Amino acid sequence: MNDSALTAQPISPFIDAHAHVFSRALPLADGRRYAPSYDATLDTYLTLLDEKNFGHAVLVQPSFLGTDNSYLLEALTEEPSRLRGVAVVSSDVSDDELAHLKERGVTGIRLNLVGQPLPEVGAAPWTTLWRRLSGLGWHVELHRNASDLTPLIDSLLEAGLPVVVDHFGRPDPDKGTRDPGFEDLLGFGASGRVWVKISGAYRCSEPGSGFVRDATERLLDQFGAERLMWGSDWPHTQFEHATDFGRTLSTLRELGLDPAVANAILRSTPRAFYGFDKKSARISAPATQFLQRTS
Repeated sequence: MNDSALTAQPISPFIDAHAHVFSRALPLADGRRYAPSYDATLDTYLTLLDEKNFGHAVLVQPSFLGTDNSYLLEALTEEPSRLRGVAVVSSDVSDDELAHLKERGVTGIRLNLVGQPLPEVGAAPWTTLWRRLSGLGWHVELHRNASDLTPLIDSLLEAGLPVVVDHFGRPDPDKGTRDPGFEDLLGFGASGRVWVKISGAYRCSEPGSGFVRDATERLLDQFGAERLMWGSDWPHTQFEHATDFGRTLSTLRELGLDPAVANAILRSTPRAFYGFDKKSARISAPATQFLQRTS
């Protein structure tokens, strides 16, 4: 099927499970590792989703905006049936704020701990927050180097929370799947309570290393497609000139996954996990369409 035929198709309910929107004019968090020099607006992103035939997406609060989720919430309000959100909050966030976030389409919080001191997530005040999140039916998304993931995941599972691990678990690029932390991550597949995002491979691997194929195969073996989700990581902060949405999608397509597996990773798994309303979904497109597309 050629591109012109694809553009005539209704938007399929494939889901980008990891993207960011922001403006360079927004107040930035203290201690940030990065400051954007451009805008990544919702309008630009939605146009990209339409072009690539994606129906839904999950917007994740960028680390450099800290706990000010206002821009994220504005985006979610504009497209409530099409978008879900993952916010960043402090451990003492109020119940009113959590309720407000949930009302706007937030389904969990992110702990972006790359380059940050590790919090005592198994102790107060975090344990109090975990109980509150559990009551909301939320999850915790972790972004941290693979070598530090195990105690964090253990504490969150002990608190009864579903856990999402960002970007293949962020193994050391020099080690790839040989990183002991990645090996430890595979061991959580049997828990049935941990999901992994196949996203941002450029953050944890060397170009041309074969990491994506090896890591995806091993994750599928231990977690199954029902615990894996694909994310574009748009707009690829700090890697804007090295990749784009089309290339990240092609990286997945080139793995030659079974259509049922591709369908789960791109559609059914994130659809169920983030609670997208089936009645609001656009007309479906089979996974074979994704596998046959060109960039």
